[in-house]
Amino acid sequence: MLYYSYGSNMSEKRLLFRIAAKKIGVAILTEHRLCFHKKSDYDNSSKCDIEYTGNAEDIVYGVVYDIDESLKPILDEIEGLGYGYDIKTVSLKINDKTLDAFTYYATNIDHFLKPYKWYKQHVLTGAIENEMPEYYIQKIKDFEAVSDTDLERRTRELLIYN
Repeated sequence: MLYYSYGSNMSEKRLLFRIAAKKIGVAILTEHRLCFHKKSDYDNSSKCDIEYTGNAEDIVYGVVYDIDESLKPILDEIEGLGYGYDIKTVSLKINDKTLDAFTYYATNIDHFLKPYKWYKQHVLTGAIENEMPEYYIQKIKDFEAVSDTDLERRTRELLIYN
């Protein structure tokens, strides 16, 4: 199955810590914009979303992974399918080709919440690892983030990069 990640799972280290996957490459989703407005169900922060705009000039970079169908229920649970995220099929541009993949999109949105700095670091790390354009990396850097007061969670989340 082809899975399109535009958020914290763009980082191969992050995704492979969670499930087995094979990276296919960087892909572009048009008519969407990257947001950090998905309300987390387990802490007081926001996570990534791809918001449909209908504007062909709006694009989201992400990474396509091939995962075994047997692992999808695990990924669904990790991503919170049915708890603020749903699934849709998206048409992507990758290496001058078009392909379809499934992805998660937010159904529980709060425009006032901010992501934790450690979460934004996952997203930023994925963009840098995958050599996304500098303007897009800067766009991620420019999103406001807040400190997580749970130091144990913050340490645990970033441990995979050591």
